[in-house]
Amino acid sequence: MKKIGIVGGISWRSTVDYYAEICQRAEKRQLVKNPDIMPTLPEISMESLDLSTALSYVGTDDDDKSWSRFDKYHRTALQRLEASGVDLALIASNTPHHRFASIVAGIGIPVLSIFDAVARASAQLAASDVLILGTIVTMESAILRQAFKSYGIAAFGPQEDAQREMTMSLIVDLQLGKTVGSAQKLIKIARSSIEHAFDSKTAVCLACTELPLAFEQHKLQATFEYDSIRFINSTIVHVETALDFAMGGHE
Repeated sequence: MKKIGIVGGISWRSTVDYYAEICQRAEKRQLVKNPDIMPTLPEISMESLDLSTALSYVGTDDDDKSWSRFDKYHRTALQRLEASGVDLALIASNTPHHRFASIVAGIGIPVLSIFDAVARASAQLAASDVLILGTIVTMESAILRQAFKSYGIAAFGPQEDAQREMTMSLIVDLQLGKTVGSAQKLIKIARSSIEHAFDSKTAVCLACTELPLAFEQHKLQATFEYDSIRFINSTIVHVETALDFAMGGHE
């Protein structure tokens, strides 16, 4: 069983689900194989970062140097995890994966990409197109769209400023624990952000680890359907990817 490192705190509510689900799902996998033994769970180390600090370091894509503090803040956390002896690491947030290549530069352990994980999950759903909902950085990320494209999937964020602003406002509410009516708000954003009717080939990627918190009954499912829309939960997809690696030796 490989030791897992988590860069969390951004935000702490979704980080709780990362930790709990890694433990619960590892335990369940063990008990399915042998219900008569005490399950072996992965050891976990965590670096909890400050969300407000991370947000203050966000740069702009037309100025690579403007990301230097953001990249260093996350890379340093990974370095501390590596020094603690973890075998693999996760960054429990979507936005830093827009800077993934720079952040993981020089890190000597595998760091599992949430972008690759959600793109692969979309392909397993046989989705042909995916609406990306997340932070402004993530919704505009060419790197995330390229991850989907590598699986033959067209990915796009909301085109209207109003939809993007509504998404960001909802994320802030969820970071603060305000969940009342959040599912309905998210459905409204999704339906107004896509021109054609939702069908079996279209999915919505919750590409912010706070957004699944809007769906209390579904937040621990990797994929789910709500109001006839298929959703991909980036948090749980990432958790499952980490468990596959930690327990099965796969990257």
